[in-house]
Amino acid sequence: MSSLLSERQKDELHKSLLSYLHSQGLHDSYEALKRETENDDFQTDDPKARWVGLLEKKWTSVIRLQKKIMDLESRNAALLAELASPNRATSSSSSSSAPFLPRAPARHTLTSHRAPITKVAFHPTWTVVASASEDASVKIWDWESGEMERTVKGHTKSVNDLDFDPKGGFMVTCSSDLTIKIWDTSNEYTNTKTLHGHDHSVSSVRFTPDGEKLVSASRDKTIKVWEVASGYCVKTFSGHSEWVRGVLPSDDGKWLVSCSNDQTSRIWDFATGETKVELRGHEHVLECAIFAPTNCYSAIRELAGLGNAPAGDSRAKAPGAFVATGSRDKTIKLWDAISGQCLRTFVGHDNWIRALVFHPTGKYLLSASDDKTIKIWDLANGRCIKTVDAHGHFVTSMTWGRALIGASDTSTDGMTNGDAGSSKKKDGEDSGPRRINVLATGSVDQTVKIWTP
Repeated sequence: MSSLLSERQKDELHKSLLSYLHSQGLHDSYEALKRETENDDFQTDDPKARWVGLLEKKWTSVIRLQKKIMDLESRNAALLAELASPNRATSSSSSSSAPFLPRAPARHTLTSHRAPITKVAFHPTWTVVASASEDASVKIWDWESGEMERTVKGHTKSVNDLDFDPKGGFMVTCSSDLTIKIWDTSNEYTNTKTLHGHDHSVSSVRFTPDGEKLVSASRDKTIKVWEVASGYCVKTFSGHSEWVRGVLPSDDGKWLVSCSNDQTSRIWDFATGETKVELRGHEHVLECAIFAPTNCYSAIRELAGLGNAPAGDSRAKAPGAFVATGSRDKTIKLWDAISGQCLRTFVGHDNWIRALVFHPTGKYLLSASDDKTIKIWDLANGRCIKTVDAHGHFVTSMTWGRALIGASDTSTDGMTNGDAGSSKKKDGEDSGPRRINVLATGSVDQTVKIWTP
């Protein structure tokens, strides 16, 4: 029977086995394998050799992946059963009718970083959340179990932002070391490319919706566009007069929104690099700017008294029509990204606004602040309906994830007794998987928190 391994792979496997046998004191087996594989010159005194400890690492990876495969198979079976049962779909939709809003305490508090958290991001398909930190590392967590899976190292200074591509095959990071790095998530987060081109700290990086390009913002006052496949910088946008803090593409990839120390936000035409609108009104540095999803438009129009979108105005209904910005002036502003008009100013936080996210239902806007809280704003009337004491220090990042979990996996950790009781199935109701929204936050207190229903 022919071997499935190449000669190089067989040689690496033999050396990994020899290293393991020697480390375990199995000298007879070690000598026999050394002789039979013709590795008489094999050395065991080099602790940095690539095969040292490789067998143990691969073994633990296989066990972890096997567990994930078993979980996925179980969920797949439950999904097939749900599809075969029309009654299950009805009960699932009714149980998820109430929108999830975060409440203390969090389900998990993830600790391992040695410096403030700068950004958190969910993998699009796995139950994985990644956290970037000023300690120059990225940590990968299984948010369901609360366990850390690995530490990704490669940057030499603070990692300022990270993002996953739409399919989850790659992760991108940017750093104060002036570089952007791309990591292969399916190959143990191996660094595949390092992009050079910015002249100062890179503060933000995002995949475009098609996953083929990256957009990055820097303290060098520019925004750059990169090809993922080649790693080449293909465009540079200039216009801000100071440090560009963040950049984000619209859901259709036609527009970019940026925010800067120059106290403005800009809407850019991605195809031409032209500034279409400059949003002025804040009185301090802008820390964040995001596009509103299209399912928020009706609530935003109600809030601003705009009525229905004109029948012939296609852009008013397309992604990129509205923007929310957060500033060190302690306010949040909601903008018409087409006209540049400020529609509403949200006042309530006692410190810098550091992160904004729209609720998946389109009904709420969530804000995170250096006052250590998350505030939830009703988009229809502009009122703060809830304040959550989220962290023990400044809240620096916040993001939504979406996942399918089995009913048996649904933990009541972090719920009050009343909450836990309300999560029980009613008599006759099928148990099975449900799709839930998950919120993650990061803080200067060096922790990541996971908030689930």
